[in-house]
Amino acid sequence: MPTLILLAHVPTDAVNEGFLPAARRLGLEVTLLTDQAEAHHRHFAAADRPAYPDKIVECDVFNPVAVINEISRCTERPAAIFSNSDHLQTSAALAADYFGLPGKDWKTTYRAKNKAAMRCHLRDLGIDTLWHAVVTDEDGLAALCGVPFPCVAKPREGVGSQLVRFCEEKAALVAHCRQVWRADPGRAVLIEDYMAGELYTLETLGDGKDIAVLGGFHVALSPPPDFVEIEGRWGSWLTAEQKDAVLGQIQAVGVGFGSCHTEFVMTPKGPRIVEINYRTVGDHMEFMLEHTLDMALFEKILRLHLGEPLGQCSLAARVAAIRYFPADEAGEIVSAPEAFLRTHGGLRVEYRSLRRPGERVAITHSNKDYLGVLSASAPDRATLDAAMAEARAALSWEIRP
Repeated sequence: MPTLILLAHVPTDAVNEGFLPAARRLGLEVTLLTDQAEAHHRHFAAADRPAYPDKIVECDVFNPVAVINEISRCTERPAAIFSNSDHLQTSAALAADYFGLPGKDWKTTYRAKNKAAMRCHLRDLGIDTLWHAVVTDEDGLAALCGVPFPCVAKPREGVGSQLVRFCEEKAALVAHCRQVWRADPGRAVLIEDYMAGELYTLETLGDGKDIAVLGGFHVALSPPPDFVEIEGRWGSWLTAEQKDAVLGQIQAVGVGFGSCHTEFVMTPKGPRIVEINYRTVGDHMEFMLEHTLDMALFEKILRLHLGEPLGQCSLAARVAAIRYFPADEAGEIVSAPEAFLRTHGGLRVEYRSLRRPGERVAITHSNKDYLGVLSASAPDRATLDAAMAEARAALSWEIRP
């Protein structure tokens, strides 16, 4: 049976409910390499999991040399090497290249993860000259000149809106950097000029030669100074010219294989890239896309890593929306709505509960604050809006400080 090497950090729904079942359907034996083996063993010890890895192997997956050594030890030659983790794309890319397997260009994955490196690359290519700088301590911050305000400060390799802050003036910037360094001294903080405009995404698949645009989300964020995603609406938001402009930019920086989730701001002068996340869209949007587009998305992505050509992507012409519910206060969850899935005709409405009664929630101003997620897909916008409003009205939480 062909072997899929799957690199993972902590357990995630995308891997455990999406990619693992897809690997099973494709007849693959899965070896899970992870630096958090005990956490994965605990997860799969529970009953009623949709699929299980054949092996869970402890490995320093952040170190590509350790990954190559472990793969060489545990299998002759895998059929594919894959990761859906932001953190591990470069390890997976280098390992795939070593074993002569399809994969992403490691320089592109590195730049996508290191946001400062991507800013420099965009500048060198003449795509965008956004002002930016990296600081790692208060001395470096104090020596910084010419910071444009308002600006955005965020960890250089951050994820999920964690520690991302809109800073209107220097005092706010200094306070935020100090907050980052109190928790993690020396952490690299990227400071960049703020780009005003509506936020969108572009979701793509590629086989290294051809690339397909699946579509994109129009994203609503929490009020400043934070950047927590509250809602994403899937639909035909962009003109063909705007879509081609974004596609041209990401192809210029090297995106072309597997899945990619690009965030950009639409400005009067055209789209400007915020981040390139060289992996599948997350926060349960990936599950919604499978149903909305009526395609086996997880299988399709794995097939690309197995060396299959992209082929035609037949996509259903549907609309969809996803709504997140972050906690607005810290404390213990006393009551929370139950998960549900409702389908009727062409309408699909699903609520996933992310926190249960008895759990304690802290406010981090990131996607870690989500209590639950509501999504729906429908043939038309009116049906979608009505279904989302009805389902939202029935959701409520009680949190005891």
